[in-house]
Amino acid sequence: MLKPALSRLWRDRETLQFGAVRRHARVVESVDRTVAAFLELIDGSRDGATLLAAGERLGLDRDYCNAMLDSLAHSELLDDADALQQALARHPRPRQELLGPDLSSLSLVHPEPGEAAEVLQGRALARVEVRGAGRVGAGVAAVLAAGGVGAVTVADRGRVSARDCSPAGFPPTEVGRLRATAAREVVHRASGAAAADRHRRPVTETSAPTALVVLAPRSGAGAFTGLATEAQELMRAGRPHLYAGVVEHLGVVGPLVVPGASACGSCATLTRTDEDEAWPRLLAQLADDGPGRVRSPACDSGLATAVAGLAALHVELYLDGVLPPSVDGWCEISAADGMVRRLRLPGHPDCGCRWQTLPLARPGPTDTVRGG
Repeated sequence: MLKPALSRLWRDRETLQFGAVRRHARVVESVDRTVAAFLELIDGSRDGATLLAAGERLGLDRDYCNAMLDSLAHSELLDDADALQQALARHPRPRQELLGPDLSSLSLVHPEPGEAAEVLQGRALARVEVRGAGRVGAGVAAVLAAGGVGAVTVADRGRVSARDCSPAGFPPTEVGRLRATAAREVVHRASGAAAADRHRRPVTETSAPTALVVLAPRSGAGAFTGLATEAQELMRAGRPHLYAGVVEHLGVVGPLVVPGASACGSCATLTRTDEDEAWPRLLAQLADDGPGRVRSPACDSGLATAVAGLAALHVELYLDGVLPPSVDGWCEISAADGMVRRLRLPGHPDCGCRWQTLPLARPGPTDTVRGG
């Protein structure tokens, strides 16, 4: 089938363009009414032989139709309709409708026929743990559940407060409830499980080990890698983890740590200590119950939502086999200007956390991405 995610735009009366974004846009020339009719038949309801026969009935030469299909495939315009249908069929119908746009997006990012379906299935078999259920943590969990991750758990204590609420996480009606309970329901709703329950079919679940842990404490300390004890435990266990949070006006996503293969939170602390010898003492006070705890934390709703979305996207990229820019670096978003910036994080020579070669391709050379 022709990828349904690509717009079909006429450049002139005989030139058809698939896709509006330059990276994916392709142009088909000499498209008359007959060729246009043939292209309409490539909708996933016919196999190759049936398409060729249909093309002949339209008056097109069989070799021409074969060449057209080969050209479309070479241009990454085709996908495997059966694989897409099978990937969605593993979920209840309401869930299929929710995941449809995600699958369409994956078909552009992972262009080989059937590749997007495999990626979506990989997400369905994955488990992610989010530690922290504030504006950022609850939002991360909700976005991951909506994006097809099979199991998303949230760990936090206490009860939901007004400062925990955001459009992506807890609604104001949850204030006063146990954070752990309310977070489970946020994930339940975002995954489409509530709609699936009405149709009496369970949403895909997984018993796989945790693929990644998101450290998003409500204090925002995770933005400055302030969870040394937890991070050390995760490093010793070889469990990948991502820091995310908002401190004052700054949102931070990263580093995403692949133990033994990429720079870790301690590298970030040591690097900053080289610039400011008092940094470890200051960092220790940023914890939820530390003496530096802010009485009225700043956490802009738009910024927290942006950080949650970006952190969830980086997790999804990692699960999909793509190295996000928060590996060996981190991304900062400022409420002052709305800019997204990537800062490099080389492994610190005094840390000793890198004992193997990173198995994934590294990100491109661009280090700063402007918002919008």
